[in-house]
Amino acid sequence: MMKNKQVVLWLNLGSPDSPEVSDVRRYLAEFLMDPYVLDIPFLLRVMIVYLAILPTRPAKSAHAYQQVWTEEGAPLIVNSRHFLAKVSPLLDAPSYLAMRYANPSIFSVISQIKQDHPDIQRLVTIPLYPQYAMSSTLTVEKKVEEVMSTVLPNVEVVTIKPFYKDAGYIDALVHSIQPNLNDIEFLLFSYHGLPERQIKKMDASGQWCFSRPDCCRVPNNAHSTCYRHQCYETTRLVCEKLGLGDDKFMVSFQSRLGRDPWVKPYTDEVLEMLAQRGVKRLHVACPAFVADCLETLEEISIRSKEDFIAAGGEDLVYIPCLNDSDEWVKAAAALVTPYLSSPLKDTL
Repeated sequence: MMKNKQVVLWLNLGSPDSPEVSDVRRYLAEFLMDPYVLDIPFLLRVMIVYLAILPTRPAKSAHAYQQVWTEEGAPLIVNSRHFLAKVSPLLDAPSYLAMRYANPSIFSVISQIKQDHPDIQRLVTIPLYPQYAMSSTLTVEKKVEEVMSTVLPNVEVVTIKPFYKDAGYIDALVHSIQPNLNDIEFLLFSYHGLPERQIKKMDASGQWCFSRPDCCRVPNNAHSTCYRHQCYETTRLVCEKLGLGDDKFMVSFQSRLGRDPWVKPYTDEVLEMLAQRGVKRLHVACPAFVADCLETLEEISIRSKEDFIAAGGEDLVYIPCLNDSDEWVKAAAALVTPYLSSPLKDTL
């Protein structure tokens, strides 16, 4: 009976329903109007999204999606479903998958959970973002909280914290990179970018992040919600296990939008710098993503490769995300299992 009283909900970002411009526009509108993504006053957000971005951006994004779309659908959704199919049998509770934007929506999936498991007492949620950020982790948490308050108000919700330094996750990353190790001239860890203001907003002390050049390396309580620190920590742990010296790797941040300062260094500028420095064959890994998606398959594997070669490099080798690799599936199951073993609260 314990199994039916607990349910696991895996959560990720989401993708348009199709690579057509209309679906991409709908997706971008939902995504960019999220106050945790574009964290500016509402009226200004409306003006920027509907007057500056949506008139032109959907067509460009649709073209990008069309280059990586598969027969099964959007890569992020497909890879996440394959992962779900492999991780579900390893858990002593039913597993579901939902996306923060578009489909399957958090509301529709939680409604389905209510129908499938009327005796549910605990929902264990795991945002599939290794490093914490307000535009990924926090917005998912808030959306789940909002939906649960109306659909399943008496059910306990347990959210698994970011797993950026979890041993299983680190080992899975190491295993994904290891086959390339003897061929690596230089390894770039490209993480999704964030505006600096968002990292400062998540700084509980209000004064640590960006206060000094080594703020990410000197221990501080702010690191529990500092995306930049967690990216560097993931990289450090992976490179220690791989035995890579400091002269063989670098961290950068991709996908910036707008004119405000984002976390540096920027991936596009680093690509040019490395090519000019004489790096000919560059390997790139993207540990902020556990499933391959537009940002990895199109932005890095296609566009960044073209940019690197145009700057003087000879080849860019993209190392795929963890997707549904056996190592990652086992590590993910291990993240959830302890929560399924803890006693249920009396929620009624």
